Amino acid sequence: MINIREVSETNKMIEKENLDVRTITLGISLLNCISDDLETLKKNIYDKITKKAEKLVATGKEIERDFGIPIVNKRISVTPVALIGASACKSPEDFASLATVLNEAGKTVGVNFIGGYSALVSKGMTKSDIDLINSIPQALSETDVVCSSVNVGSSKTGIDMDAVRLMGRIVKETALRTKDSCSLGCAKLVVFCNAPDDNPFMAGAFHGVTEGDLVINVGVSGPGVVKTALSGIHGESFEVLCETIKKTAFKVTRVGQLVAKEASERMGIPFGIVDLSLAPTPAIGDSVADILTEMGLEYAGAPGTTAALALLNDQVKKGGVMASSYVGGLSGAFIPVSEDQGMVDSVNAGCLSLEKLEAMTCVCSVGLDMIVVEGDTSEYTISGIIADEMAIGMINQKTTAVRIIPAWGKKVGDKVEFGGLLGHAPVMRVNNFSCEEFIKRGGRIPAPIHSFKN
Repeated sequence: MINIREVSETNKMIEKENLDVRTITLGISLLNCISDDLETLKKNIYDKITKKAEKLVATGKEIERDFGIPIVNKRISVTPVALIGASACKSPEDFASLATVLNEAGKTVGVNFIGGYSALVSKGMTKSDIDLINSIPQALSETDVVCSSVNVGSSKTGIDMDAVRLMGRIVKETALRTKDSCSLGCAKLVVFCNAPDDNPFMAGAFHGVTEGDLVINVGVSGPGVVKTALSGIHGESFEVLCETIKKTAFKVTRVGQLVAKEASERMGIPFGIVDLSLAPTPAIGDSVADILTEMGLEYAGAPGTTAALALLNDQVKKGGVMASSYVGGLSGAFIPVSEDQGMVDSVNAGCLSLEKLEAMTCVCSVGLDMIVVEGDTSEYTISGIIADEMAIGMINQKTTAVRIIPAWGKKVGDKVEFGGLLGHAPVMRVNNFSCEEFIKRGGRIPAPIHSFKN
């Protein structure tokens, strides 16, 4: 039962501290859409999405109005399309036509994004996986709301280095095909290790094959709420710091739980999980980097940053799991550069490098996110960056990801403007010493010894 004090606190968090429900994401299984005829498959996909999601946006707006809680995005995730199109699609162009159908369906129901143009290739790639991956540059350059992800590794199976090598080229081709919009296509493409089946956040959301036919997942965010809470405890001990973050995360997750249950009941669709992730936006005061400075760092990236982020991530999870029985997805702190003004300030101050960001990903909830690099960065360097991040996830049994944008025609020191929630970012310096021979070896990096738990 939510009491009047909680209502009052929630109103304050919404009005003054940028609390919002970042997304209601409807997961839709497309397994029963499969056909060996491409036109039938496309019709099945369009019909199912537009029927099952027809009330999603309206329901989100109703909940916003009834409870006064901002719901920033209404989104859809679908079964990885490499599986759905395996029988009907004979070429990358066939898969790209499915992306067009997803785009049309998403626009018909009015969602912000639709995720699941994905392949799961942590141990190897089928022909359909390869065809879908090769279609990604075309798909993302010809659609508006489609997001793509490729899972290339896991703690149980190791890392598919053939897929890692391929993704370096795909990122570069996507950047080239979308160069007129600052290589924006790469902002809708993420490479994962240990990708979760129930992630409601884009660009990495897909509806896992172990999920039911339909599910409602909610992502809630509140970096500004945490920062405000910490502003009142300057000089206090780490124990007080941890308790403050944990209690604040509890309150934020309660809001997500409320919205998730309401959406589930109103749409008659099972509730899946609440993902409590401190996901920043470009808005002033809605920054994970600002939380770190509130803890006592001059800038994010200063010595002590990894320890501070580890503390933050852990306490967010501990607070979240006490507020809902079904916390899932990524749940923790995100550190995207372009979407966090505090991170941008840290880069511009010379305090935050790509290497320091990589160290921070060892303890945060995702990985290298919305990193802009020079447009002429080689595909092998990009593959090497992906491989490093996948290794962190594999060894530490956590989700890691890379969303990197080699902005066409841009050099270190330039600024790239994406607009909206994607924000803006300076072009960051990359270590360009060659890793080509390493990447070209091919095959798999085996799973670590601690993967054998049976």
